[in-house]
Formats: sequence, C-alpha cells, structure tokens
Amino acid sequence: MAERVVGTGSFGIVFQAKCLETGETVAIKKVLQDRRYKNRELQLMRTMDHPNVVSLKHCFFSTTSKNELFLNLVMEFVPETMYRVLKHYSNMNQTMPLIYVKLYTYQIFRGLAYMHTVPGVCHRDLKPQNVLVDPLSH
Repeated sequence: MAERVVGTGSFGIVFQAKCLETGETVAIKKVLQDRRYKNRELQLMRTMDHPNVVSLKHCFFSTTSKNELFLNLVMEFVPETMYRVLKHYSNMNQTMPLIYVKLYTYQIFRGLAYMHTVPGVCHRDLKPQNVLVDPLSH
C-alpha cells in the first residue's frame, strides 16, 4: 500500500509504502516500461547483494487505462538522502562531522567497488540525491 511520494525524476516516481502482509516499510520505484526492451535495472538489481547497495525485494508490472506498462521495483526503504543530510547541516550553518564524512565516503566506495565486480556495470549517476542514508544506523 503506497503511503506517500518520496522522490521524482526523469526515471519515474518513488513511493514509501507498507507491505500489507508483513507491515514492513518499503520503497516502490515506478518506471515506465518500454515493451520493446528488457529493463536493465531490474536484471542488475536481481544480481546485487551487498550491505551498501539497496536491495530488491520484489517486482511487479502494472498498467494504466491508456495501456501504458509500468515496472514497479519494491526495495528496502532508506529514509534519507545525502542531499537532505547535507542541506540540514548547511541550514544549521554547520559542517558535517568528519566522522560522518569518512563513514559515508567509505560506504559509497565500498558499494561502488562491489558494483564494479559485476561485468559491464558502472553506476553513471552518483550524486547526493541518489545516495541513501539511514540516520539511525548511518
């Protein structure tokens, strides 16, 4: 059950949702699917298994009344982005504590190093808006 929109972009839209069976909070990324092509993101997400890469839990297709096909990727929910964390510190006229800079940098590179072990994969869109952060566990 979708609860609220947490992100939008040229790719589509991301919802925060709750799994009715388990009560778990998840993210659902809804992207328009071109019927002529397989979705490379889905293929790659199915192979990824690393603590610093968001995990795919499920996927399903949906259609609109105009017969548009959407792919819905159900992923683990991570509540914040690096962009919003940086903006918070900026608004408070503070610098991010160095321990967090080191911790986040290490985890970003650790996730990228894992992705680069998959043949033919490179991220191509690494930016603060796309780096997810759990403010409780960092």
